[in-house]
Amino acid sequence: MKPRITVITLGVDDLERSLCFYQEGLGFVTEGIVGQEFEHGAVAFVDLQPGLKLALWPRKSIAHDTGLAWGATSPTEFTLGHNVASRAEVDAVMAQASTAGANIVKPAQETFWGGYAGYFQDPDGHVWEVVWNPQWIEPDGDLSAPPRGLV
Repeated sequence: MKPRITVITLGVDDLERSLCFYQEGLGFVTEGIVGQEFEHGAVAFVDLQPGLKLALWPRKSIAHDTGLAWGATSPTEFTLGHNVASRAEVDAVMAQASTAGANIVKPAQETFWGGYAGYFQDPDGHVWEVVWNPQWIEPDGDLSAPPRGLV
């Protein structure tokens, strides 16, 4: 198996509320909810970067599709990392998330490893880390450089 991710699906409790948060609050581009004509098919897709999409799909639909029991969740199961080019950009994204209704879990601050980061939760409790890592930025500001330190 090649290590490659093409879709990150977030289980949500209220698809319309989550879509509003990501589309209107954070400014993510999406065509909105599709698949409503199918039972358990309603989903919203967001293009994150070439080859990667974010899907918002009701938890009940995920449980139905997988055959797994729909149960309690934990916000510490995983985090989504959003790397930016500066400390100021961390602050700007955290402010935008807060304005959109996110729960600020940990305000942006210096990290033990020399970066700057903060955490917020979306309306369904998913944790996003907004981070500036000086080890990941090339002189031209390119964030696609291979990591040279912790994140």
